[in-house]
Parts: sequence; C-alpha cells; structure tokens
Amino acid sequence: MRIGMNPQKQSKKIDLKYQHRLIIVVFIPNLEGYYQNVFEVFKLCLESAITTVNDKCAITIVNNASCEETTNYLNESFKKGKIDTLIHHKENIGKMDALIGAAKGSREPLITLSDVDILFKYGWQNEIENIFASMKNVGSVSPIPVRKSMRYGTTSTLQKVFTGKVKLTFESIKANFDDHNKYLKSINWEIENEENLKWPIISQNGVKAILGSGHQIMTLNRLIFHNTVPIEPSLTLVGNNSEFLYCDEPVDISGGMRLATYNNFAFHMGNKVENWMIEIQEENIKKRENNKFKSVDISKLIFKPKRQSKKQFLLKQRIIIKFFNLFYSHKIN
Repeated sequence: MRIGMNPQKQSKKIDLKYQHRLIIVVFIPNLEGYYQNVFEVFKLCLESAITTVNDKCAITIVNNASCEETTNYLNESFKKGKIDTLIHHKENIGKMDALIGAAKGSREPLITLSDVDILFKYGWQNEIENIFASMKNVGSVSPIPVRKSMRYGTTSTLQKVFTGKVKLTFESIKANFDDHNKYLKSINWEIENEENLKWPIISQNGVKAILGSGHQIMTLNRLIFHNTVPIEPSLTLVGNNSEFLYCDEPVDISGGMRLATYNNFAFHMGNKVENWMIEIQEENIKKRENNKFKSVDISKLIFKPKRQSKKQFLLKQRIIIKFFNLFYSHKIN
C-alpha cells in the first residue's frame, strides 16, 4: 500500500553541477612486493588531483577490490568530501570494465580516465578543456604529450590534416624536454639527449596541441562511450590489448581527433614515489593558494561521433598511414 505521492516526482529537472569528471580505478590487493609502495603512489595521485581541479570537475574513485588499508582511506576521503563518488567492487572486475562502467554512468560532457599512478600538475584541467572548446571534433586529449605517438590511434586526426581541416607542423619544444624524459624513463623507454627534437603540432583556431597520445591518462568526449566503445564487457583484468579496444580505437573510429596538451601537465609515477614528485605537489599547493581557478566554457563543444564499420575504418587507416609516412615521416627525428 502506498500513502501519498513521492515528493521527488514533483521536483524540477536536475541541474548538471559539473562539466568534467575524473575517474580513477584503484586495485591495491596488498602492500607487499610490487604493491609495497603503490598505496603511497595512489595517495599522492589523489591529493594532486584534488589540489588541481576546480569546482566544475568531480572525482570518481572505483575501488576494484583493494585491501583494507586502501578501502579505509577511500571511505575516509569520501566522508571528508574530498571525492564526489566512491564505487566499491567486492571482486576485481578488471580495469577497463571498471573504468567504462563508471564512465557510462557519468553525465558530464568531458570524462577523464586515469591510472592510479598519475601525478597531476596545476593547470591540466584548463589546458585540456581549452583544446576541446577551441577545436572542432576533438575526441580525446591527454595532459602527457608523447613525441613519437603520432601514428597510434590517430587515423581520424591525420585525415583532418590531409583534408585541410587542421594544420600539422613540426617544431622543437624545449620546455617539454625534461618532463618528456621523465615519462620515457617511467615506462622504461630510452631517454632523449637532444632538446631540439621536433614535435608534431596540430593547430586550429589559434590553439596548438600535440598529435597523438598515450593512454595512461586521457580525457574523452562523453559521446564516445555511448557510440563507439564496445557494448560487450572486456572481461580482462588488465592489458591484453583492452586499453586499445576500449579507449584508443573507439576515439579513432568515432572520427574524433586524438591529441595531447602542447606542454606537459601530468606525470606517470610508476610504483614508487620519488622526491621530485613530492616537490611538484608542493608547487601545486602553492599555485592553488596564490591563483584563482578559471573555468573554461565548454557548452559549445562541436563533435558528432561517426558510425562506420570496423572493416571500412581499417581500410581507410591503411591508406592514410601510407600517405602520412610518404609525406611526413622525414620531418620528425
């Protein structure tokens, strides 16, 4: 028996409070071996995120069956209001299924997917949002530019270069030299010794971005999760091409550009905190105290995901990459 009417039915439509959501999946099963220092890495990751986002960005943490110490820390952070949403899984459902599930349940137009070992740098949110707001048909933006990622998941971006919708140039960016080497070192790649090496630059409407990106952290237009991300679950704990199939390829198939910020605004820490990482967070805190957060207007994002068969896309990909190698490969060293 029901008495009276549910008052929520008489409420007005819910206002969307945020325009950007940051999602981090955490799996720390214990504090031993490989995971011995990961808890400290994650705490620095979360604190740097909290310090560097403005009031238009909400944080979601997905606890993918972590140990008691991690779970208690997350519960306490949620109670203190440091994070907006906390999702607990009793069992590890896999990295991509946890990320995509949280993303598809989010309402914000921009959604950032981040690994647990990312150190955020003050200004990352504004830099990313400015690229989305200033350029047409942006699918994803990472705050970590990678100099030699211009062929990875960038078919749709290169197509826009060939059709004249965006401009591609190559120039050295000395300011990226040290930060880029930190990234290369973190993933056990050979570091670079020449600061004048050329970067692939995409330009449109007076804004510059780097062509391509990795996938440790990337911001996607929400529409991609509901148009080109596979419907079927990944059912993969981690790796096994799951990041490519559920993040990288969907951005490319959607027709959206895959970009990174012109300068570096985040770091990949790995599984151990180093002194320079703590110094960056201290600098984040100083900048937050001394600067007023600005908000970027993203209400007029121009992006409509394409619907194309994978077979058709792969054929186009082979042709575009062939032409790119022919005309542009010699321009980057």
